[in-house]
Amino acid sequence: MLRLSEYIPAPLQRFRRLPVSRDQAMLLMVAVNELFLGLDTLLAHQTSGTIVPREWIPIVFGFTSGLLLLAAGLLAIRNRPLATVIGTLTLVASIVVGVLGAYYHVRRAALPGAPFGEQLTVNLLIWAPPVMGPLAFALVGFLGISAAWVERPVNSGTLLLLGGRKLHLPYSKTRAYLYMVGMGMLAALVSSVLDHARSGFHSPWIWFATAVGIFGLVAPVVLAALDEPTPLDFYTYIGAMVLLLVSGLLGASLHALSNLVAGNTIVIERFLRGAPLLAPMLYANMGLLGLLALLDPQEHPDESK
Repeated sequence: MLRLSEYIPAPLQRFRRLPVSRDQAMLLMVAVNELFLGLDTLLAHQTSGTIVPREWIPIVFGFTSGLLLLAAGLLAIRNRPLATVIGTLTLVASIVVGVLGAYYHVRRAALPGAPFGEQLTVNLLIWAPPVMGPLAFALVGFLGISAAWVERPVNSGTLLLLGGRKLHLPYSKTRAYLYMVGMGMLAALVSSVLDHARSGFHSPWIWFATAVGIFGLVAPVVLAALDEPTPLDFYTYIGAMVLLLVSGLLGASLHALSNLVAGNTIVIERFLRGAPLLAPMLYANMGLLGLLALLDPQEHPDESK
């Protein structure tokens, strides 16, 4: 069984105990992610000059779902079953929004009238709306659903559902979180490579971000697959998550600098249509989620009622 606590140095053990449980911290991150996805989608869709009615769906949903999840978190203090139902319905809707958004982006990239084999090419994907972008809604949905249901016993892979029913998963919630961090990094890495391919990978910082992305993708998947990880495996994973945080902050800074005009003057139009400020922060977001997965999975006894 994967027991991360065995490899955390004693002085750091106290930092695993927060006022909230790991699942509550994850749900808070999910709610914040939904809000930022709404903002990011708004900024991305504004580049065309006009937002068509269909493009408002993820924008409105991002803000609405984020507020709903925050409200459900407050409601959980008094009535966790009801809060779980509200949260689950919201998160399922997030998955639907993400899949539909990816479908529309792929359809925008394709050329139905082109000869066979040329209807969807790498070049079309590079210059099309980001295909992997909307899938962030789906990933957040899966992550939130995993956090919403209590696992009892801890690390057993058994989720407690309404009415005393149980759902037995093939692996523990900790492994599920690690695998989802890996999936999120896969989406972030593909999006980064496609976006940076437009500039021809001219900057060494782009290669650095790509290398960190690959590292951040492999580390959680390998750790989740190991039944008996060594201390080196654990510290390698920690290093990968920290690098993702650093890379995300560095990327956002570089994007901001590239959007400045002569004399370091800020022109709002360049920030709206130039290098996206929030895109590199997806690396930092996945790094933070990866670190949250290391928190103590044990909940307070009253929280599982």
